[in-house]
Amino acid sequence: MKIYNTMDRKKEEFVTQTPGEVKMYVCGPTVYNFFHIGNARPLVVFDTMRKYLEYRGDKVTYVQNFTDVDDKIINRSREEGISAPEVSEKYIKEYFNDAQALNVRKADVHPRVSQTMDDIIQFVQDLIDKGYAYEVDGDVYYRARKFEGYGKLSGQNIDDLESGARIMIEEKKEDPLDFALWKKRKEPDEIAWESPWGMGRPGWHIECSTMSRKYLGDTIDLHAGGQDLMFPHHENEIAQSEAHNGCTFSKYWMHNAYITVNNEKMSKSKGNFFTVRDIREQGYDGETIRYFLLSGHYRSPINFSEELMEQSKQSLARMQNAKLNLEHLIETEEGTMTDEEKKTLEGFDKYRQQFNEAMDDDLNTADAISAVFELITAINTAVIDGCSKEFAEKSLACMQVLCDVLGLLQQENDNSVDDEIQKLVDERQEARKNKDFARADEIRDELKAQGITLKDTPQGVQIIKD
Repeated sequence: MKIYNTMDRKKEEFVTQTPGEVKMYVCGPTVYNFFHIGNARPLVVFDTMRKYLEYRGDKVTYVQNFTDVDDKIINRSREEGISAPEVSEKYIKEYFNDAQALNVRKADVHPRVSQTMDDIIQFVQDLIDKGYAYEVDGDVYYRARKFEGYGKLSGQNIDDLESGARIMIEEKKEDPLDFALWKKRKEPDEIAWESPWGMGRPGWHIECSTMSRKYLGDTIDLHAGGQDLMFPHHENEIAQSEAHNGCTFSKYWMHNAYITVNNEKMSKSKGNFFTVRDIREQGYDGETIRYFLLSGHYRSPINFSEELMEQSKQSLARMQNAKLNLEHLIETEEGTMTDEEKKTLEGFDKYRQQFNEAMDDDLNTADAISAVFELITAINTAVIDGCSKEFAEKSLACMQVLCDVLGLLQQENDNSVDDEIQKLVDERQEARKNKDFARADEIRDELKAQGITLKDTPQGVQIIKD
């Protein structure tokens, strides 16, 4: 598999430190609100990366943190009149609600900043001892200029960074480029911990350096996140971790591109800021959102609009209908595969190969989805006049294994109906038998209005809930 390594700005063969094992860290949310569609993209993209690596046979240790100590959390706690930990706990719970809807699997470890404080304090102290950090009146700063490779990930020149750097009035930095590792408490209601430098809390960047090292070691295989985190967050993580550990922090870096809304940058002030919860409440389920997020290459900007969401909904429905049709055939057909069916099934291997080639080419989910649709077309053609039960089972398994990697078609279909609906279905069948097509069409339309589609097949009527 080749991935585009942000550090080297080119596609490279993905080779891990230990063959068959992947240590992967993905920056998680700051839990002060529901996460928005832009936050959802890295969650879905790198969850898919994890699933594909496992599909290839790798053992993945996947760590995704929760930033539960932050100025935004403190401000939200003041707005809601509850403590900062209560804010974090509330939105971590809501995170899992939305993530589950997106078919994002839980990480192997979800470390929290608040539960890693002793490690963070020790990490900061180590950087002070090494001369990379210094304390001023309860604040601790990192000497960015002392780290020789500062700017190597984002490709920024340190002189250009210096010209844009500013020192706030309350800050007492040695250099405008220096950034905070520890912040002293300024207001009595701020959440804080005791440290060698007084009561305070960690800076944002030091948290991920510490949590990554604690759960994955000094050097990880893959660090991933949104493009917006490349600078300063990931740049500062590298500076801290490599100065502290004395070795490469991450072998590979992956960053997904931004999402625009109706071709404009997402902004609360423009009124085009959408959380995943908002979108779900507008009638788009989590799988539709996931499909949308995977329909473009992760390094290409993607535009969120109602039109594109409707297209995603229709495309996903095509996948779902193919699955429903195969499940119906499995229930109604009998027998083992014929020689012709065996030959047809063997021909499906080319679509699996297309899928693998797309995913091996820097996680090209857009082309992988195209391969799945080619497979669906081939399956639909093969079963149009019926098939053996075994062929239907193996065709469904072939399709499902690829959709599992993409995190699609994960919801169980429930097409059971109550007695009243079943009576109407039976009445329609009787009307068709008696050539009373007017009544049959009337019942069909009545059920359609209730969100139930009837599909007539050689094996009998198929009930599909919209």
